[in-house]
Amino acid sequence: MFENLTNKLESIFSKLKSAPSLTEEQVDSGLKEIRLALLEADVALPVVKEFISNVKPKAIGQEIIKSTSPGQMIVKIVYDELVTILGSKNEEINLKAVPPISILLVGLQGSGKTTSAAKLASLIQNKHKKKVMVASLDVYRPAAQEQLKLLAEKNDIQCLPIVDNQQPLDISKRALNAANLNGSDVIIFDTAGRTQIDLPMMSEIKQIKEITNPVETILVADSLTGQIAVNIAKEFDTAVNLSSIILTRVDGDARGGAALSMKHVTGKPIKYIGVGEKVSDFEMFHPDRLANRILGMGDVVTLVEKAAQNLGEEKIKETEEELKKGIFTMDTYLSQLRQMKKMGGMEGVMSMLPGVNKMKAKMDQANIDEKMLIENEAIILSMTKKEKENPKIISGSRRKRISKGAGVDVSKINKLLKQFKMMSDMMKKMSQGKKIPSGMIPDEMLNQLK
Repeated sequence: MFENLTNKLESIFSKLKSAPSLTEEQVDSGLKEIRLALLEADVALPVVKEFISNVKPKAIGQEIIKSTSPGQMIVKIVYDELVTILGSKNEEINLKAVPPISILLVGLQGSGKTTSAAKLASLIQNKHKKKVMVASLDVYRPAAQEQLKLLAEKNDIQCLPIVDNQQPLDISKRALNAANLNGSDVIIFDTAGRTQIDLPMMSEIKQIKEITNPVETILVADSLTGQIAVNIAKEFDTAVNLSSIILTRVDGDARGGAALSMKHVTGKPIKYIGVGEKVSDFEMFHPDRLANRILGMGDVVTLVEKAAQNLGEEKIKETEEELKKGIFTMDTYLSQLRQMKKMGGMEGVMSMLPGVNKMKAKMDQANIDEKMLIENEAIILSMTKKEKENPKIISGSRRKRISKGAGVDVSKINKLLKQFKMMSDMMKKMSQGKKIPSGMIPDEMLNQLK
């Protein structure tokens, strides 16, 4: 996420941090580089200009806090300004209305509206404990209604039944009646997209909005389109008065121009971001956490939240107690592997850790891929209970048996056992209050993962 911008900013800040003191000339030079980095990230020019004009006087006139370098203070100033541009605070979906509460999703074709409708419905259902119905008003794109229906069925979300040849305005009325009859708290309307904004499209959405009377009119925009997404947001806002924005495909956006420009240009908050294809790959937008990611500081808070969501608080506490006691078995390792898979694999977890770019470079050099997680899971499942509890007993003959059961070469088992020993040793050190090697993932462990 935003790798290009993060790499450039980290390079700029490393120069500033190394200086014992900073002159106005050095600050100016650093800000010029930041300005260029933001423009290359496809951040809107007015946003870049305001960003630099706000940062410069603070950076030059800043009193240095004791034990803090001038470079570190500038990083703090840039961080604060990034948070301001992104929206200062996160905003929840508005559910304060008499049920059934209508939410209207709008946007261009291909922006991810239908998937976002299912993601938002799932989040409201699970987090806010509301009964949600989804309704597709897209009668133009082939199989659009069927797509939403399948997503809903797969994720236990109620979907308005499809009636052939019914038009969007009539579907809207039928959906409202159905929601009233079945006791739905929230109904999400997935409107049709177009390849471009046109008068018929806007006219239809305006009529739908009059019928549905939504508490939220949310633009679903593709972050990969950068400033194009920003311009689209402005046009939709002018036409139908947007309340908020959902940014999709943020996980694949190496630049970050749309995310950094949307709130400033439109005045509308980004409420959610799509970070993957699965319905669970949907996060509430936190300006401070995203600013941390952009500056290479990670997002440990979101990582912990995901862990709690996927594993459950009881299981987390149980694992914590085991690790505190220095208990680390193959079953513990298997549980961690499965948790990692649920959280987006190794790459998904890595993306939220501090110093992610340096760590990612190490991972790339080690040629580590997601296949390793699947293979290691198969190996552990092929072990007996005694072997899982005490891997030291796994002899040559046992390794051959496990390799046949897992369908992998014996060398893969040898590597897993070495990984396990190193992790076990690290956990024992941590349980004793000792420090683990710097850099989060020791080089010797990475070498074992190759």
